[in-house]
Formats: sequence, C-alpha cells, structure tokens
Amino acid sequence: MTHFAQQLAHTLGRAFADLGLPAELGLVTRAQKPEFGHFQCNGAMAGAKAAGRNPRDIATALAEHLSKDPMIARCDVAGPGFLNITVSDAALVAHAEALAVDPRVGAQILETPRRVIVDYAGPNVAKSMHVGHLRATIIGDSIKRLYRFRGDQVWGDAHFGDWGFQMGLLIASLAEEQPELPYFDAGFSGPYPAHSPVSLADLERIYPAAAALAKTDVAARDRARKATAELQAGRPGYRALWQHFVAVSRSALEREFAALGVTFDLWLGESDADPLIPEMIADLDAKGLLQDDQGARVVFVHDKLVPKKDGGEGPNVAPLLVVSSEGSAMYGTTDLATILDRVRRFQAELIIYCVDQRQAEHFETVFRAADKAGYLQREALDHIGFGTMNGPDGKPFKTREGGVLKLHDLITMVREKAQAKIDEAGVGQDWPAEERADIAHKVGMAALKFADLQNFRGTSYIFDLDRFLSFEGKTGPYLLYAAVRIKSILRKADEAGIGPGPIANLEPAERDLILTLDGFEHALRGAYDKRAPHILADHAYALAGAFSAFYTACPILSAGDEATRASRLTLAKATLNQLVLTLDLLGIEAPERM
Repeated sequence: MTHFAQQLAHTLGRAFADLGLPAELGLVTRAQKPEFGHFQCNGAMAGAKAAGRNPRDIATALAEHLSKDPMIARCDVAGPGFLNITVSDAALVAHAEALAVDPRVGAQILETPRRVIVDYAGPNVAKSMHVGHLRATIIGDSIKRLYRFRGDQVWGDAHFGDWGFQMGLLIASLAEEQPELPYFDAGFSGPYPAHSPVSLADLERIYPAAAALAKTDVAARDRARKATAELQAGRPGYRALWQHFVAVSRSALEREFAALGVTFDLWLGESDADPLIPEMIADLDAKGLLQDDQGARVVFVHDKLVPKKDGGEGPNVAPLLVVSSEGSAMYGTTDLATILDRVRRFQAELIIYCVDQRQAEHFETVFRAADKAGYLQREALDHIGFGTMNGPDGKPFKTREGGVLKLHDLITMVREKAQAKIDEAGVGQDWPAEERADIAHKVGMAALKFADLQNFRGTSYIFDLDRFLSFEGKTGPYLLYAAVRIKSILRKADEAGIGPGPIANLEPAERDLILTLDGFEHALRGAYDKRAPHILADHAYALAGAFSAFYTACPILSAGDEATRASRLTLAKATLNQLVLTLDLLGIEAPERM
C-alpha cells in the first residue's frame, strides 16, 4: 500500500521532470498548520535556484499539473513558490477503508530483505542483570521486532558472557571452598552430577570476592589462570562445572527477560566463538594483517593519520589487540571471531550491536578489523549506542544505599507501584486478582519501556516513576488507556449488533485521524533507517492524540444514524489495529480492559 506522501512525491516528480528539473524535487512533507493544507512541497525553490528560473512560475506550473489529479482537492502556491496541497475526501476515504482491512495497516514490506543479527542485552554468567542492562535490552528488542516486521530475516542474540578469565576465577574459588566435589578430581570418569552444586546466589557471592582477591594475591590469580587454561583446553570436570554455571545463570536471566516480555532467538556465548580464534589468528597472519607491537600482536585499522595534541601524528583509531604479550587472546579477539562465526553460521549481511555508547571506540576498531580481514564490510556492522538512565541527581541510577539496582528489583518496584496506582484509581475492584495483577504488570512495563523508547537512544534521561506511570501526557499508560478505550467501544458496538461499514461524510477530526494513520509507514521507515524506536513512539502518541480528538468531536455509538456509526467504527478499528501494532513493535502489550 502506497501512502499519500509517496503518491504525491511520484506525481510531483513526474511534473518536475516534465519541466526539465530533477524528479527528486517532488519530495513532500506533512503541513505543520491546517491553513497550509495537508502536505507541502518546497522543491520549486531549489529547482529554480539551480535552473536560474522564477520559483513561483515553476510552482504555478506544478499546481496546474496537480489540479488534474483526482487525489488532489486543492493545490495553492504560497509565498515565493511553496506548494500547499490538500488531499480530496474521496482519496482519504479510499485510503482509510484500505487501511481498515489491511493486516499491516499500511506498513510496506522491504523489496530487498537482509539477514540481520541484533546483538543486545549482554548478560553474563554469575551476574544478575542490573539497571544498566535495561536500555540495551529494551532498545535491542524493539530494533529486532522492527526489522523483522519490515521483512528482514532477523536473529536476536543475547551474546552471553560465558567464557574467559572470570570462569577460571569461579572454578578456582569453588575448588578452594568445596575441594571434595568430583569436578576437581582429575581421575573421575563420570558421569558428573546433573544437579548444579551452586546457585546463582552462590556465584554472585563467589565472583566478586574472587575477582578482588586475584587483584592482590598472585597465587590466587595464578590458580584462576590455570583453571581458565584447563577449562578452555577441555578438562571434563571443569567443562561440566562450567555448564552448571551457564545453566543456573541463564535460568535466572530468562526470568527477568520474561518479565520484560523480551526473547532471544540465540543464546550464543563467547564460548561459541572461541574455537574459531586459532584459525582466525592464522588467517590474519597469512593475510599480513598481524603486526608485532611491544611483544603483542595487533591489527592496525586506522585509515588515516590525524594531528595529535603533542603536535605529532598518530592513528585516529587504536589498533586491535589480538594476542597479548602473554600469548592470550583478548576481548576484541573474541568479538572479531564472533563476527566471523555469525557470517559463517547465518550468512549475516548486517549485524547491529545495541551496547552502551561508551563502547563506541572499541566497536569501531573491531569493525574496521573485520573489514580489513574480509569478514564483513564496515557498513554492514553498526554499533547503536545509548545514554544512561539517571537518578534525580542526573547521575546513573543507584539504590538509596548507593549501589547498582538489580533489574529484578527494578521490575518488582515498577510492578508494585503500578498496582498501587491502579488500586488508587479504583480500577476493576471486582475483577479477578489474577487479571488485576496482569494489568498492573502490563501498565508497569508500558511505563518503563515507553519512558525509555520515547527518547532518542543516544540521550540520557531521568528516571521518574511517578511521571512514567501517569495516565496523562506522553506515557506508556496513556497509550494503553487509548487502546483499551477503543477495545471497549468495539465490544459495546458488537454487543449492540453494530458493525463497521463504509466511511463517509468526513469531519475535520476524521480527516486528521486518517492522515495520522497514513503516517505509519513514514514512521516505520524513519525508525528502520535511523535505528531509532523513538520515531515509532512519537507515532503511537500522535495516533492516540488524533483518536482522542476524533472521539471528542465525532461520537461513535451515540451518532445520529447507523451509517455514521458504522463509518466511525471502521476508523476506530483501523486505529486500534495500528496502535496495537505500533505498541508491539515497542515491546508493549495492552490489556483487554482497565
């Protein structure tokens, strides 16, 4: 389905071409004020300047051309050469009726879909997720939903932190605590216990203490390094123990993700890329990309030299450290091997990393190395960074005690606050407790997610739960209320035997609602191209506002005649379908009532 801006741009493009000017000048935008019509085109100004002609003469010729199009009710020339375009009611009605029966409510499918991996959340073994994981999880999940909806083949990957020195720290520390466990007996032939000897709480206790000890105790550090080496070499007992660490960690993590309504197609970890590292290092060496640098081996990835503060010149991007002076593979080495794995395993054409923007330089280095090695072109690798969620003091959100807030505690706090808000409003006091709890959870998650996604991902924002949970203003609960209100109207209409029907006799508020519905595809394109869910959040809010204005000006069930009721029900149904769809792309689910 083609939306109005596309149709107008196509028509104007041909008109510009007939005048000997570039068709690209036919681009149109929504008018900002009602007196300027529905759409505007400023192409005559740019075309006139390039061609040395009078812009108003060009605009007048264009207006005459458009006046012959049945889609156009009016086209006026304003000022030195602006075009103000009003779409005909017949075109608005036809478009609205098409939207009402379209399962995608006007959303188009990509002509050339790609194979895409979205890397988000970044959970780790032995660590509960904290508030710092929230944005990576919410934004990444929305990007995955958006790309899949547009037609790409998409895999969402948690990229589980399950390998490296931290695993050796856990194994060595547990060996000190419980040396009698069979995992530490080199002669044990198995089978190893199916039940884990540790819980996530145990791991969370062991890891910080082990990490702190290793910083000051050389012997402890050496034990952890030896355990890491033996794990990676395949020692059976250590592998079995490591699998327990992974399983208990993932079980707890999935609980938090489920509460957020977030899923993954892949739980591939750093361990999955580790077997590729020796082969990859040999490949980099064979291609002449590995260089010796103070005992280490690196890949230089800078494209040009730039002035340094000391007056000299140096690379604008640091080299990728592939092998340390001690002979071990590094963090960036694993990331590079992960790209290679994703290309081989999934034939990935685009990989999007939703990770804290403070990691921008690291990813730029890895991406350039992947390009130089011929694994994947630089433009097919994108790090979409984000700001922080801050407390009232403007600093990253903390607990009252000054510690990092666990994500589980944050979710619980939001859910309880939402329940209190619903109780205070007296919503559904005679409804089943299970339904009330479900509504509270959905309201809480809508508040949390929309508060995040309504901001451009690169900016930071202040966590203000009272404001987020308001049913007024630009909030998640407001959008849920808008969806639930339309559901209620449609239920009542169904109970009264009233159904949707042909659209006719448009009022100004109905025209505005149809034009807002028409903006869905434009919002989708913008969010997709810019990898920016806030554009969808803006559309959802605009749609809810347009429906509210329509509902106030145009009564539905109490309309004076059956035809008008049926017409307005069609608009209501189309609005609900598009609003629910938009919310789903943001990872937000609306209850049936509240």
